[in-house]
Amino acid sequence: MKWKLLFELFVVFFKIGPISFGGGYAMIPLIEREIIDKKKWIRSEEVSEVFAIAGTAPGAIAVNAAIFIGYRLAGFLGALAAMIGVLLPTTAIVMLLGSLYFLFKDNALVEGAFLGIRAAVVGLITYAGIKVARTSIIDKPTFILFFLILLSLLFLHLNPILAIFIGALAGILTMTAKKKIQQKREEKTHFQNKQIREISK
Repeated sequence: MKWKLLFELFVVFFKIGPISFGGGYAMIPLIEREIIDKKKWIRSEEVSEVFAIAGTAPGAIAVNAAIFIGYRLAGFLGALAAMIGVLLPTTAIVMLLGSLYFLFKDNALVEGAFLGIRAAVVGLITYAGIKVARTSIIDKPTFILFFLILLSLLFLHLNPILAIFIGALAGILTMTAKKKIQQKREEKTHFQNKQIREISK
C-alpha cells in the first residue's frame, strides 16, 4: 500500500513540475486540482499553510512544498518521491531550454512565446492568490493584516520571510485575544445562569 502511495506521489509531482511556470506559487492551481480535488490528500485550507512553511525554508518553494506534502503523507520516503518527481522533469527541461535559448533568443517567435508565458504566469499566481485568500482572509483581523502586509511589501519592500513571521506573530496574538474574550463571555454567561437559577429557587 505504501509503495503505491509513493509511486502516486512521484507521478503527481512529475506531472505538476514541468507545467509550474513562474515558480512555486504558480503550482497552487495544479496542486488544488491534482492533490485536493482528485486525490483528496489535503484540504483546501491547508494549501496556504503548506506554502507559508515552504516559503520560510531555504530553497525553491516548489521543491519545499513537494517535500512537505510528501513527508506529511508518507514520511521520509514520501518526501523523497515527491522531490524526485518535481525535480526530474524540470531539470531536464531547464537544461534543454538553456541550450536552445542562446541559439534562438533573438527569434521573434521565441520572444513572443516567453512574453505569453510571463503573462500566463501572472494569471496563475493571481488565481492562486484568490483561492488561498478565500480560506485565509476570514475576518476583520486577517483582512487588516493582509492589507498592511501588502502595503509594506509594495512600498516599504518588506522582506517576504519577515512578512511571514509577522503574520505568524499576529495570528498568535489574535488567537490568544479571541480565546480570552470567549472565556470571559463563557464566564459571564455561567454567572448569569447561576444568578437566574438562584432567583428561581
